[in-house]
This record gives sequence, C-alpha cells and structure tokens, in this order.
Amino acid sequence: MNSSVTTPAAEGATSPEQQQLLEKFDRQSVTRNLTNRPLALLVTGLAIAYSLFHLYITYYPLPELLQRATHVGIGLALIFLLYPARKGSRRDSVPLTDWLWVLASIGSLGYLFVEYQAIMTTRGGIPDTADVVMAGVTLVLVIEAARRTMGLALPILALVFLIYPFVSHMDFMPDRLLTRPFDLGDILGHMYLKTEGLYSSAIGASVNFIFLFILFGAFLAKSGMGQLFNDLAMALAGHKQGGPAKVAVISSGFMGSINGTAVANVVGTGAFTIPLMKRIGYHRNFAGAVEASASVGGQILPPIMGASAFIMAETTGVSYGTIVLAAILPAFLYYLGVITQVHLRAGKENLKGIPRADLPRAWEVLKERGHLLLPIFALIYFLYQSVPVSYAAFYTILLTVVVSSLRKSTRMSIRNILDALADGARQSLSVMAACAVVGVIIGVVGLTSFGTVMTSSIMSIGAGSLFLTLFFTMIASMILGMGLPSIPAYIITATMAAPALAHFDIPVLVAHMFVFYFGLFANITPPVALAAFAGAGIAGGDPMKTGFQSLKLALAGFIIPFMFVYNPAMLMIDVTGLDVTARSFPLPHWTVILSITLTSILGIVALSAAVEGYLKTWMNPLLRVLMAAGAMMLIVPEAQTDVYGMVLVGSLMTWNWFQARRQAGALVS
Repeated sequence: MNSSVTTPAAEGATSPEQQQLLEKFDRQSVTRNLTNRPLALLVTGLAIAYSLFHLYITYYPLPELLQRATHVGIGLALIFLLYPARKGSRRDSVPLTDWLWVLASIGSLGYLFVEYQAIMTTRGGIPDTADVVMAGVTLVLVIEAARRTMGLALPILALVFLIYPFVSHMDFMPDRLLTRPFDLGDILGHMYLKTEGLYSSAIGASVNFIFLFILFGAFLAKSGMGQLFNDLAMALAGHKQGGPAKVAVISSGFMGSINGTAVANVVGTGAFTIPLMKRIGYHRNFAGAVEASASVGGQILPPIMGASAFIMAETTGVSYGTIVLAAILPAFLYYLGVITQVHLRAGKENLKGIPRADLPRAWEVLKERGHLLLPIFALIYFLYQSVPVSYAAFYTILLTVVVSSLRKSTRMSIRNILDALADGARQSLSVMAACAVVGVIIGVVGLTSFGTVMTSSIMSIGAGSLFLTLFFTMIASMILGMGLPSIPAYIITATMAAPALAHFDIPVLVAHMFVFYFGLFANITPPVALAAFAGAGIAGGDPMKTGFQSLKLALAGFIIPFMFVYNPAMLMIDVTGLDVTARSFPLPHWTVILSITLTSILGIVALSAAVEGYLKTWMNPLLRVLMAAGAMMLIVPEAQTDVYGMVLVGSLMTWNWFQARRQAGALVS
C-alpha cells in the first residue's frame, strides 16, 4: 500500500494539531497531561478500577441508588483530577482546589453509603438537614463537572430548570407555569435521595449500558478496528469517482456508530480523509462538510447507533431488536443522500479516485484484520437472542480480547488491555457528567408540571395541525440538542419534546425516533454546528459555509423523519389497530416495505440531483425545480403521488441521459 494513503490516525493516536483542534470544538478533550509519575499512575489506576467496577456490577449489582451514586461519585473525582477548571490552566499537575473537589466527590458518595439504610427505612426518603446539605454539595459538583467537560450550555440549562421550582408558585409567573410551592427539602431531596433526579434513568442508562459500550469501543480501538474500517473503505471505494469522499462517508459512518462522538470522529478520521478529498480536487468547505455529515450520521446507523439505541429501548420499553430494525431504512436513505451528492459533485467537477496501485486490496485487508468484525457480529447475535444488553456488552468486550489474539498484528498485550480499561473510563466521563446534569432537568420535569406545559405549548403553537406540530417539535429538538453529544441530546428531547406527538396518535417509537434525529442534526446546523466547524478547521475552510454545506449534504436527514411519521411502515412497523403506546409492532407486509424502499431510493437520488444541479450532465434551474418536485412526490407516502413522481423523475432522468449522450457525441466529433 502506498504511503500516501496510509491511515495514521486510524489507531486512535492524536497528533498535537489534532488535539488542538479537538480542544477548540470539543470541551471534553481539554484534559491534563500529568507529569508527576506517581500522580499519573494514581489517576490511571483509579480509571482502571472504575472500568473494572462496571464490569463487576454487570453480574453482581448493588442497590440501584448506590450503584448510580458510585458511578457518579468516582466519575466526578476523575473529572476533577483530569479536567482543568479553565482551558488556560496548567495541565501538568492537580492544584489544591481540585483536590478539594475530589474529596467532596468522594464524601458525597461516602455519605450515601453510610446513611443508605437510614434514608430508605428510618427517614423513608424524607430528607433531614444533613441530606439537604449533601444534596446541595452534589448538585454543585455535578454542574461544575459538566461545565468542565462540556462547556456552559448544558449547565446553564440545568440551572434554569433548577431555579424553576423555587419560583414556580410566585405571582410574576405566567398562569401556565404556576405550580404549588416547593421547599428546599422537597427539591433537593428529590434530586439526591431518589432515582428521579441526579440519579435518574439517564444515569441508570449510563451505568448499565453506555459505559460498557464506550469501553467496548475503547477495546475495539486498541485492537485496530479503526484501521480496518479505513483500509476496507479505501479498498472498496478509493478508486471510484470521487473515491476519498466516499471513503470518508463509509469509514466515518461505521466509526461514528461505535464511538457516538461526532466531533472526535470528524477530527480522528477527517485528519486522514479531508486532505485526500482536497488532493483530488474537492473544495475545502465541501471536504469538511462531507466528514461532518458522515460522522453525525453514524449515530443513527445500526447496530450500535452511538449507544443511543439502548437508551431508546430503556426509555420507550420497545425492544432493542425492534429499534435497530426500525433504524435500518432511514439510516440507509440518509447515507444514500450523502454519498449520491458526493458522487454527483465528483462527476460535475470531473474528480477521479485514487489509482488502484496505491490502494490496499479488500481481501488482504479482511485477511489481516477481518476477524475484528466478529465481536460486532456476536453483539448483534446476542442482542437479537434477547441477551440482556449489559451481559451482551460484557461478553463482546471479552470476545474482542480473544479474537484480537488470532493475529499478531492485532493481538492485545496486557498493557493494551489496561490502556483500553483506562481509556474507556476517561471517554465515559463527559457522558456521565452530561447524564447527571440532565438528571436535574428530568427531576424538575417530574417534580413539577413543566413537561405537560412544554407539550401543551408545542400543541398550541401547532394549532392542532400535525405538520405544524412536527415542525415546531423539530425546532425545539434542534435547539435543545445544540452543542450536546448524542446521548444527552436524545434524553432531553425525549423528555421535553416527544410527548407532544402522542396527542396525534403517533406511536411512541416513531415519536422518539423523530426527536432523536433532529437532536443529532443540531451538530451540523448553523449557528452551533460543532461537527461542521471541526471539519472546517481540518480543511482550512470557512466554518459557516462548511456548516451550510453540511446541511445540504444531510438534507435527506431532515426529510426522512417527516416521512416515517406519516408512514411508519418506513420503520418496518405496522401500527394498524395498535395503541400509540404499544411496545411491540408486527412487520408490515413485504410488498409495503419494498414499495416504500424503492420509491424512497428514487426520491433521495432525485433530490440529490436537484441539490447538485447535475445527474449525467448539468441541469438548468427549471429542471432542478422539477426534479425536486418529483423527488418530493416520491417521498410523500401516497400511491398517487408516487406514480406522478416516478413519471416526472423518470422523464427528467431520461432527458438528462440523452443530453449527456449528445454532449459526449459532440465532443467526439
């Protein structure tokens, strides 16, 4: 394989330039590099112990409150050891003030262990003065940890929610927001002593599912999975028209599904793919946008969906298998839209691929590293056999170690295993902090009537119209998801926005998939398009132009959720005669699935051609408008519009093909 297309970033190594870019757009990457060896060993040992604790409780769980509190308490201690208070702070040591934060974190956890029996029995969950004090301390710890790992947006949102029950009974509040009075004990006790606030279902998902899958991803990275995805994508698509951009779409999609972090994925894989795209002639804004849209889309791609599939299963009660099956066609259509635009842009600008001689061969790649796919196949098998998610993750982590040993080039040493345990713990910290601070929002929504208020507000603005309600739910989801990782973005939108759709008899799974999509796409939607900005940073492009170009590439993703709301068969579920809260769904008839698939594919291709203004040759503005109209007819789930759309799009495609033939003949003559 030629050195010009090697993938140095694929194994997870981060160059100083990459790290600097990550820190600019991804607050969770701003960590200390401890130079004191005993201190560094202490922190690494604590991180390894944190991972081993989660593996242990998979089989030997603690009481729910203590298990979640341990997950938060040790995680907080690690955050204060690893994350400086400010970006400009020293990174080579831990100041005394942060040791005080660490002691407070351990103290908060220790208090619950010491007082657990009294809280559960003697006091019956009613807080005394010490409980209130420790609850206040823990809230401060969680909000500060979230600020250090994620920036200000989510902590400020949590503080706004936290203030609400203190003032929700006052005269200046609008009638719709008025509630009964709550005292300090009501609010802080709800947050700290129950599994409905800081230790809510969000932290439950983090401790039971998310952590284990982040750890699984760390083991895969140490075994060389990133190298496999990049090399395989290069072998399959690198020589095609616009090959490097297709490589970016394929490799970033698969890696994004596993790691669930759009910005880190853009920087990691983009450091390799974006220079290649620029080298063959793609504009720098377009190259950055391709990487951003592909990386964000990985979080809607089965089977792992950045661990969000497991959260959705926990939240909705719908089985993991049903969710993954439902996600297949929308994810395929999203990536079809991205890769079609990439292909058409390459045709329009006559951009060639990389010579085959400079590329690896697919068979050689699979022979060398293909065995690393076995843990992913095993994970899918376990989950479809209804093995509990935490057990499935545990088994696949062990299997990754075993399978990696089948070849010397991928074999994991004891050092690799310890590094994976430590890396998994570090990578989980920002998600833990986000889930804990999201618990504040969930707690306030549960304590007050704010969830009902949000639902009724969206309904009122929608004026009883399903389309308008969907539109305003989309806007609300994108605002709530701005600048957030996929998991907290989904949890917030599921809590705040999804209930509004139940009033229109939209099935629970459909409603949650709808808000999930739009919470994610906030990452590529200006003005807060962090994934696109990171792509622009690597490509040397304009951040806002890259953001709008990402929006164009992801256009199908903004239409698909409306498609499956109006026709849930796109999610491969049949809701005929079922209650909207149903947790299991029969499959639609195969002819329905086939019809939706074919018309949707044709509609997405036509939409991509209209956006690019090119199919086999250039299209004038009138043809682009007509092609877009035909695409929308195909996308609307009605038989009559499908027929009209097929006729219109088919006619336009045939016309464009004949135009291209005439132009080619004129050039030859």
